Amino acid sequence: MINFIMKFIQYFIGILFLLHFDPECAGQEIPRKLTLDQVIDIAQEQSPDALSAKNRFLKSFWELRTSEALLLPKLNFDATLPNITRSIDKITQPDGSDAFRERALANTSAELSLSKNVGLTGGQVYLKSNLQRIDYFADSTPTAWLSSPLIIGYQQNIFTFNPYKWSKKIDPIKYREAKRLYLESVEQIALSTTNLFFNLLTSQYQKKIAEQNAANYDTLYQIAIGRFNLGKIPENDLLQLELSLLNAQADMENTSLTFEDRMFKLKSYLRMQDDQSLELIPPVNEIAFFEIPVEQAIMLANDNNSKSLEFERRLLESDREVNRAQRNNRFSATLFAQYGLTQSGAQVGQAYENPQDQQQLSFGIHIPILDWGLAKGRIKVAESDREIARTAIEQERIDFEQNVYLEVMNFKMQQRQLQIAAKSDTVANKGYEISKQRYMIGKISITDLNTAQINSDGSKISFIRSLQNYWLNYYRIRKLTVYDFKSNNEISIDFDKLR
Repeated sequence: MINFIMKFIQYFIGILFLLHFDPECAGQEIPRKLTLDQVIDIAQEQSPDALSAKNRFLKSFWELRTSEALLLPKLNFDATLPNITRSIDKITQPDGSDAFRERALANTSAELSLSKNVGLTGGQVYLKSNLQRIDYFADSTPTAWLSSPLIIGYQQNIFTFNPYKWSKKIDPIKYREAKRLYLESVEQIALSTTNLFFNLLTSQYQKKIAEQNAANYDTLYQIAIGRFNLGKIPENDLLQLELSLLNAQADMENTSLTFEDRMFKLKSYLRMQDDQSLELIPPVNEIAFFEIPVEQAIMLANDNNSKSLEFERRLLESDREVNRAQRNNRFSATLFAQYGLTQSGAQVGQAYENPQDQQQLSFGIHIPILDWGLAKGRIKVAESDREIARTAIEQERIDFEQNVYLEVMNFKMQQRQLQIAAKSDTVANKGYEISKQRYMIGKISITDLNTAQINSDGSKISFIRSLQNYWLNYYRIRKLTVYDFKSNNEISIDFDKLR
């Protein structure tokens, strides 16, 4: 059956070639010829959608890197160089009395700290080392040093929401989802480009058909004038033929304008800046029919499409919000522990001699006594949102699999649709040629000729539309399954090259 289809397709290509052949165009600018594959390659490389898809992926990549960096050690240096103050303060004298004295000093400090967030608990451990110097103005002791060579500490919120735990679960899924979304965006670009390609291709042939029809009707009208002068046809037939010529000329102008508009839209999408016109080559020889098992297509769609990861992510996010509502604004505790060494002296060396240890331990709790059901209400809202998300995801999963099923069934019908379109064009074109010859010998009226011409033109455009449906269906299946059944390979890309 495929050979039968290709026979008609080859015949159709011959008709299209004749429509393109015009000796008067020999001296005109040669248009740039492009195939569907070439147009799609250009679009996937430099179209606005391609650039947006790349930047969306890069955004997700750096979001993941940022999330991972939150759990990596951080080394910081802080310094005050210097902090000078002058004031009059109340100072307690050795005898216990108070007096107001002027104070002027400069405080200089430097601290080096190393900290790390603990993803499992949500706490933070840190190491510090700092040095301070105070310069007193108009004082018997002009300079003092204070050092803390080593401080070790840990702080932890207990029974509270831990954002690092959930980020560790959700962020890798979001990144994998972003990878799949990028692959689907590339296939969506192919879909958008295919639509623009065939819109222009249709106008291209409509323009050629209109030009050919105008030339044919002009010839027929000139012949009809001679036959009318000889009294072989009535004036009504001559007037109808003149009307057909005028309509053909008007159609030629309209199709030319539509062609220019659609060529501009395609070139704009491809970001082509030159003024060279385009001539599209119909993707007929690239057509291939192959079996797509429905079960395999649904399995691949569930495994490869971003939807499956989106469903998983949304469920985890709803669980996270329930956990947040359960943990926040309820019983909580805070633990802070620190141990360090410190010493002071008039010289910097003295500040590091025989350092003394220092310890700090604090434990605080927060217990809401009366909140009028605020915390409980927030928990119930979060739980209801989670159930809504689960219900929506279940329905979306069913709809998604149904969509895959319908696309596969549509693809199986393409073979028959192309066969019908090719056969219809053959019959309509042959009918028009016969009608034109019969009109020339006066066997049929101009109305019958117009009908045959309309059928012939419509059949050619219908075949182009059948081609368009085939390629759109083909790329929709690729997008849904992230798989090329034509070559039996998964669609992949080197994501490292995008960074």
